[in-house]
Amino acid sequence: MRKIFLLTLLACCMLLGAVAQAAQITDVKWGVNKADVLRIVVDVTDTAGYAVDMEGDTLNLTVNADKGAQVPHSKAVKSSLADSLKIVDKGSYTVVRVPLKQRLLEKSYKAFVLKKDPATGRPFRVVLDVTPRQASYSGSGAATTVVSNRPVVSNRPTKTNSSIKKNTVIKTSTAADKKADKKKSSSKKKNDNKKNTAAAKTEITVNKPVNKSDTDKLAVIKGNGRFRTSGGLDGKIITLDAGHGGSDPGAIGSDGTKEKNITLPITKMLKEILEDKGAKVYMTRTTDVDVFGPNASDAEELQARVNVGEKYNSDMFVSLHINSSVNKNIGGFSTYYYPKTDNDLRLAKNIQNKLAANFGVDDLGVRQANFYVIKRISMPAVLVEMCFISNEKELTLMKGQWFQKKTARLIAEGIEKYFA
Repeated sequence: MRKIFLLTLLACCMLLGAVAQAAQITDVKWGVNKADVLRIVVDVTDTAGYAVDMEGDTLNLTVNADKGAQVPHSKAVKSSLADSLKIVDKGSYTVVRVPLKQRLLEKSYKAFVLKKDPATGRPFRVVLDVTPRQASYSGSGAATTVVSNRPVVSNRPTKTNSSIKKNTVIKTSTAADKKADKKKSSSKKKNDNKKNTAAAKTEITVNKPVNKSDTDKLAVIKGNGRFRTSGGLDGKIITLDAGHGGSDPGAIGSDGTKEKNITLPITKMLKEILEDKGAKVYMTRTTDVDVFGPNASDAEELQARVNVGEKYNSDMFVSLHINSSVNKNIGGFSTYYYPKTDNDLRLAKNIQNKLAANFGVDDLGVRQANFYVIKRISMPAVLVEMCFISNEKELTLMKGQWFQKKTARLIAEGIEKYFA
């Protein structure tokens, strides 16, 4: 009996040791794009929290993970912003320090995470983008600081990979085509594929070279490129994207509440309100599912959401999300846009102004970001972060019908003002 007890105790200790094993940083990489934006990517073996702060002229990215032995203590950087970065092991966490060569404009750095993607072999990543003064957006919607701790799916930044070859493009046109039976539609799409493949290219999310086979199977729907921006809501076509879903829960609250289960009911309420005002509304998902399907890569899932907006030649695309942070005191609404048209910023402002003026939470403002779904879609688009699931007060609020209905109503009012 004593032997059995000792064996059981040993097994429990081994199990506790495995559970207690901290996430580990396996690599720290950097890159600079054509706009001279410095991107720092931290590869981690498992989900890890993080925070960003300024310490004098040094920008600090703190990641709640151990520094792997193979990770160097410093790296040389070729950027107008910095010449080097330091990786400091603090025991239970690691700090990536970036000594800056120029003083940043207020709110000119942004952090986010990318979830582990088994299909492409990419690990969980913490990403920090730093925008130099000369590359900063000059309007009121300049990129701002975001401290987050969420494995996002619909918030995927894009990066061009010159090695990406041609991939399938599916054209959509008239309403009659949309009403055709499935066999005819499938046949038409195949014919369109052959006609348009020669001219087709796309940008997808990549943090390292993407296999050609992955991009070849990525179906990209192209709408007619026309959208309406005035004249009232009646008759307007709007696509709503309920963030996350299916295998991706999004951010998770302290009580186990999942982001995907908050975004969906609010999106459904918003759809009903807009339809009552005469709009034609489509949703990327109406149930708890992956839009592309199970085991999709990041690019496939995100492009599938974009495809819905393009398929119906929408006048507007609105993606709804819940934010999260390792700092439980951070809260409030924020609205993101990408300036690909003259109307994205105007749409973001109209929605954010309605939310900010009617809730007793912080106004985090309108922010520019290159999130996949708002950058890769042709019509004006925004991504709305409806408070923080990591903030206990806001977590309680967002689970209630009052918050969900009011949020949906105010977003609808912002959209209606945009079309006025």
